Amino acid sequence: MSCHPRVTEWTDTIQTHLPHLSKPQATVLALWSLGMVLARSCALTAVSAFLAPWLGRKENTVRQQLREFCYEAAAKRGTDRCALPVETCFVPLLAWVVSLWQGTQLALALDATTLGTRFTVLVLSVVYRGCAIPVVWVVLSATAKHAWRREWLRMLRQVHRAVPRSWTVLVLADRGLYARWLFRRITRLGWHPFLRINTGGTFRPKGQVRGVSLKTLVPEPGTTWQGTGMAFKGRHRQLHCTLLARWEAGYKDPWLILTDLPPEASTACWYGLRAWIEQGFKITKRGGWQWHRTHMTKPERAARLWLGDDPLQHHARPHRVGARATADPAWHTAAAPERLSPGLEPHPGGLARPGATAHGPLRPRTLACRPGAGRACPALASSGGAFGRLRSQEAGAVGA
Repeated sequence: MSCHPRVTEWTDTIQTHLPHLSKPQATVLALWSLGMVLARSCALTAVSAFLAPWLGRKENTVRQQLREFCYEAAAKRGTDRCALPVETCFVPLLAWVVSLWQGTQLALALDATTLGTRFTVLVLSVVYRGCAIPVVWVVLSATAKHAWRREWLRMLRQVHRAVPRSWTVLVLADRGLYARWLFRRITRLGWHPFLRINTGGTFRPKGQVRGVSLKTLVPEPGTTWQGTGMAFKGRHRQLHCTLLARWEAGYKDPWLILTDLPPEASTACWYGLRAWIEQGFKITKRGGWQWHRTHMTKPERAARLWLGDDPLQHHARPHRVGARATADPAWHTAAAPERLSPGLEPHPGGLARPGATAHGPLRPRTLACRPGAGRACPALASSGGAFGRLRSQEAGAVGA
């Protein structure tokens, strides 16, 4: 194992927040995450090529060490080897975020992303400053078609205890993920669903006898409506909830949001936070870690590779999570706050080359976090409500 002081320092930090990991597991995880930052890639070849000269070791040795981190126990060399169960890291990862968070309001987003015809990844992320921090994920084979209900319910159940009960937690999801069972599970956890639905259903406002088409509530751009009532028809579909409807000028469809929050304590503009998880997916792929180039074919190995990126998302900020940024507003968590070793700097093409002369600290990478990312609703930064503090900090951090 490496004894480089930077690796040792980062390994100690990982073990502090993920105490169930063994020292070898934490060390290789530290190598993966540090190597990804400076190589600007999650490719095994790129990361090992950077780390080997930095650590003074053979490249093939580092490569094998990194490769076996993602392997199942039976595929590893030697005896008495064990595989890293990724599921055991989810609660500590979210607890890590919570320990750094200022305030008691948290926004989570549920979404799925694909990698060609190989993988489908279901992700629960903390949305923050124009991006997203994955805290729970499940990697599935893209060719295995089945309902995701079991996975989504398990993911929510796994991590809810990491958030204090007194906190206000908003769970956002797009139209393709709406389901009554998802709405009810979120409310049973003490959190607040914020689920977008299609325009084809009906809604019966409180006090009225008959339901109306959702399209009639916001008939044209520039209109809004909110109130409580019964969504949909049929014993197995109807749902008592609050409907927040908003159709911004210039958009093809309105936002129709179902939540359990009172209309006077919520606004449809909060749904704009959900777009930030899309920026997180972009950073994972072509906008940052280049995951789309991986040659992995086994979902369980890909799930462990995602863990290599995730811890750094919690730690590499120059300020506490939740505080207003005082540095470059485009700062991304994947950027190292300082050089990890004199004489090393990331290569512009993505692979860090040893021997280059670096002057001053590494510049933070903007990646996909462009100014205004995710603010599909113009009123997102200015509307009032229970999430005002969180929203104003988010908007201030990503604004130009």
